[in-house]
Amino acid sequence: MLGLAAALVSLAVFPRESVAAGKSGVQICLDVIVPSLMPFFVLSSLVVELGIADKLGRLFAPITRKLFNVSGICSAAFVLGLIGGYPVGAKTAIQLYKSGQISKAETERLLSFCNNSGPAFILGVVGARVFGSGGIGILLCLAHASASVFIGILFRNWGKGKIRGRQFAAQRDPDSESAPVRFSSAFITSVKFSVRSVLNICGFVIFFTVFIRLLFLSGVIPNAAQVISSITGASVTQVQNLIIGFIELTGGVNALGTTLAERGGSVKMAAFMLGWAGLSIHCQALSFIADSGIRGFTYIAGKFLHGLLSAGIVAVLFKFLPFREPAAAYYTQQISGIATLGFNRAVLLSTLCCLAIFLIAWITAQRKRG
Repeated sequence: MLGLAAALVSLAVFPRESVAAGKSGVQICLDVIVPSLMPFFVLSSLVVELGIADKLGRLFAPITRKLFNVSGICSAAFVLGLIGGYPVGAKTAIQLYKSGQISKAETERLLSFCNNSGPAFILGVVGARVFGSGGIGILLCLAHASASVFIGILFRNWGKGKIRGRQFAAQRDPDSESAPVRFSSAFITSVKFSVRSVLNICGFVIFFTVFIRLLFLSGVIPNAAQVISSITGASVTQVQNLIIGFIELTGGVNALGTTLAERGGSVKMAAFMLGWAGLSIHCQALSFIADSGIRGFTYIAGKFLHGLLSAGIVAVLFKFLPFREPAAAYYTQQISGIATLGFNRAVLLSTLCCLAIFLIAWITAQRKRG
């Protein structure tokens, strides 16, 4: 109650700033959220609706069962989550569960590691724009993906023998043949569901944009940063950036522009933020989980460990890849074409890669059936 009262007072005290922050959130939705997530949401829905996830599952079943103790069909959520970015992985996992293709225990294990940041954001925004280094973008991508795999292995026995609670009907064997679905029907369903999902996410983005602005104006974040800084010894700026990233990923990483001497610590902070994802993205993911009967604890625990593990991997690799050395120029040149791409081209590239992966998987599955 006190928090709600404080929020209402802040809106009344800072009306112009709140409106400006809201407009900024709407602009982010129009420029980034809608064009980047909408295609992946439609694609992920089609993958499930058309039964492509079943075919993909047959190919990856031996790997996913041994590594993550989940059926092969779960690979669709993992691959789409890595390519499409937040929160495509969580949305795909829940859709697989609601369609009866995976169990509750598998869904909870899957949610611990399938919801990840996409390469377009890590390479284009964090690596190239924030740190001005394609090499650091590659380092963060490797750490992020590796940590995701490790978290999946860590949670492989989660919920073993504890599959209880609400179950969706029509549980089916992933290896069985699915009923044919017309593409037109699946496409219309996918677009309708994707529009609702994108609007849901835009609501959270706008809210948290205003929320963070009010926390700054009211002095909550600056004062909290001062207290934590006095206890930990870290600089006020670093603590403040970490608080922002803990709440909202994009604002947190954008605030990490530092000098070369502070780059190591900032890269580790970026790795943690990318793994943790932020409260804003968690709300987006939990909005899909809310009506499914799935517990959100596994997801939150997995993301927090993902952040810690990513930062640890970066800390180790940073010792062997000192980016202030001339050798760093080699890594930067390796992806100079990707790092200098605009956001729209980076998203297009990721989309084409995603389509290519599933096209190859579908053709291979058809050949095996023939």
